[in-house]
Amino acid sequence: MGVVYSVGEVGHLSTFFVQWSPTIYTKGKKKYRQPCYLVKKKHQNSYLVVVKSKVAVINRFFSDPVKSTNTNWKIITVKDSKRSLSLCSSEYYEEEEPEYQEAVEDSLPVLNDQSQLLDDQHLERLAAQMPAKTWGYPWQLVYSTSVHGSSLKTMYRNMAGLDCPVLLVIKDMHKKVFGAFSSDPFKVSKYCYGTGETFLFSFNPDFQAYKWSGENSYFVCCNWESLQIGGGGVGFGLWLDSDLYRGSSFSCPTFQNESLSTQVDFNVLELEVWTVQN
Repeated sequence: MGVVYSVGEVGHLSTFFVQWSPTIYTKGKKKYRQPCYLVKKKHQNSYLVVVKSKVAVINRFFSDPVKSTNTNWKIITVKDSKRSLSLCSSEYYEEEEPEYQEAVEDSLPVLNDQSQLLDDQHLERLAAQMPAKTWGYPWQLVYSTSVHGSSLKTMYRNMAGLDCPVLLVIKDMHKKVFGAFSSDPFKVSKYCYGTGETFLFSFNPDFQAYKWSGENSYFVCCNWESLQIGGGGVGFGLWLDSDLYRGSSFSCPTFQNESLSTQVDFNVLELEVWTVQN
């Protein structure tokens, strides 16, 4: 039926496809729908839609494709995949397979703590943009200014030892909600780190996600004085001071985003950081 690939994590492959051919692999482009495979990682709820005609390109991209006898990955049918509630939130089969929408609605993220900033609409929009490796897992509150006070050092301390993606959510004094999804937890580092899964977002009130542009790799940089996400231009895509009170948001080459906040410089009303892990 097809070739099976071992790619480490399905989320990284998904990021490659979106950058390589967005007209096919991004949502809302129904006229480009083509026959596809579902690549599923055994024992995990991770799926990736792969257009059948692009198998040869995948072979060239990965230098060591795994034989079809590999035990970590398998090709499954769309019908079989419906048995999992954590099926990807793609609209690929919305017209032909209405049961997909029911599965997506049933698989909205579960928050293990109460959020002061996120409602169901926020969760639905954000979850649809997150990489496949986060699907089906609960979100845990690791830091909140209302619970832990306003301190960047405390935020770093609460994330010490974590090895999972994090979601940063901010509400400014104008009640606008925005933030960032980071492929890695926030930690003090001399250099920028992260992957192309990192993105910025805002609700104004319509949701807008700013994915990696591919121009540079200035994803996340943390020190004791500030937290910086995105860069390479006149300012950072998102910047916060050590007190988590003052911040700024500029358009930056990393994400080619608009300013996330009401004004370029903003004051934080409330801030939360959620971990997404199994």
